[in-house]
Amino acid sequence: MPATANPSIAAKRGEFYPLFIGAWLLCAVFYFLQYALRSAPGVMVPELTSAWNLSALGLSSLLGLYYYTYAGFSIIAGASLDRYGAKASIPAGIACLAVGAALFGLGSVGAAQVGRLLQGAGSAFAFVGAVYLAAHGFPARLLATTVGATQMFGMLGGAGGQFVVSPLIHGISWQHFWLAAGAIAFVLALITYVTAPREPERTKAGRGTLGQMFAPYKIVLSNPQSYLCGLCAGLLFLPTTIGDMIWGVSMLQNGFGVDHAMAVNRAAMVPLGWVFGAPLLGYLADRLGRRKPVLIASAVAMLVLASAILFLPAGAMPVYLAGFLFGFVSGVAMIPYSIIKEVNPDKVKGSATGAMNFLVFTLSALAAPVAGWVLQQRAGGAPLNMQDFQQWGGWGLGGIALAIVVALFLKETGSAAHPPVLEPISVPA
Repeated sequence: MPATANPSIAAKRGEFYPLFIGAWLLCAVFYFLQYALRSAPGVMVPELTSAWNLSALGLSSLLGLYYYTYAGFSIIAGASLDRYGAKASIPAGIACLAVGAALFGLGSVGAAQVGRLLQGAGSAFAFVGAVYLAAHGFPARLLATTVGATQMFGMLGGAGGQFVVSPLIHGISWQHFWLAAGAIAFVLALITYVTAPREPERTKAGRGTLGQMFAPYKIVLSNPQSYLCGLCAGLLFLPTTIGDMIWGVSMLQNGFGVDHAMAVNRAAMVPLGWVFGAPLLGYLADRLGRRKPVLIASAVAMLVLASAILFLPAGAMPVYLAGFLFGFVSGVAMIPYSIIKEVNPDKVKGSATGAMNFLVFTLSALAAPVAGWVLQQRAGGAPLNMQDFQQWGGWGLGGIALAIVVALFLKETGSAAHPPVLEPISVPA
C-alpha cells in the first residue's frame, strides 16, 4: 500500500491503492452479473411472449423498464458514493439486483415488471461504483484504460447472458434461472460488504445535509460538456443495448433465417467484441494522450460496419466476424466516460459517472418502446422480416452519425493536450 493515506491523492501521484483495486474487482464481478441479467431476456423472447401473451411492443416495453430505473438511480448511486463511500453503497445495489432477479423469476407479469425495475435500480451501482473505485485505486494516467477494463467485465457478462444462458434455459426453466441468479447476487452482496474498504473520511459531520448529498450534480450538470458526453455515449450505446441485446436474436432469426442456436451465438459476438474493444481503445486513447481522434474514428467504423450488417447480402461478410468487429469498435462509447470525469472537478468523481449513466441510459429507456413500436408498425401484424429491421436499423445509423457530430464539439482532455500540473503535496510531520 502506498504511503499516501488518501487514495485520491495516491491516484494523482501515480500510485496504486490495493484495497480499492480489490474492491474494484468485486464490483467488476457485480457489473458482469448485472450485464448478464440485462441481456438474458434477449434469448428468452419466445418463452416470455408465450408465458405473458405480449406483443413485440409489450415485451420491449417491459424489458425496457430496466433502463428507466437504471438511469434514475445512477444519480442516486453517484451521490451516495460521494456521500457514504463504497462500503455502504455498492452492497445495497447488489442486494437490490438480487431481489429484482428473484421477482422476475416468479413468472407473473406484475412481478416481472417490479423485478425489472429493481434490477435496473440495483445495477446502477455497478458501473458507477466500479469507476469510482478505479479512480481511487489506480493512477490517473490509466483512467481510460481502467474504465475500458471495467466495461470489459460488463460486456463479457452481456455475451454470457446470451450464449451461456440460451442452453441453460433448455436444461432448466427460465424461472429457475432467475431465482438462481438472485441467490448468487445475494451472496456477492455479502462478500462485497465484508471486504470493501471503509473510507475514514466518510464521517457524519463530513456528509452534510441530505440536500447537500446531491450538490455535486449542480457542478456536473451546469457544465455543457457533461451533456455532450452523455449524448455522444448514449447514441453509441443504442445499437448494443437495444439493437443487439433485445432484438439481435430476433433479427437474425426472422430477418436472415438463422436458426435459434446460431442466432444466439452470432448476437453474442457484439458484447464479446466490446470485451476486447473497450479496454484496448481506452488504452490507445491513454497512450496517444488524445481522446477525440480515437472516439471519432471508431464511431465512423461503427457506422460503416452497421450499414454492412444491415444492407449487404447474407454471407457477404463472415458471420461471426462482423458482429465481433462491430462490438469491438463500439467499445469506444466508454471514452466519453473518461472525458466527463476530466472536464469536471475531482471532488465529484462519483456524481460525474452517475450523471453520465443517467444521460446515457435515459436514451435507452426512451428508445426501447420506440423500437418495439416501429417494428410493430412495420410488421402490421405479420411476422417481422428483413425489410422491417432495415428500416428500423436506419434510425440507429442516424444516431451513430449524430454521435460523430457531437464528438466534434467535445473538449480534448487527453494528457497530450493538457499535461498534468501537480501541486506540491504537504505531508504533516
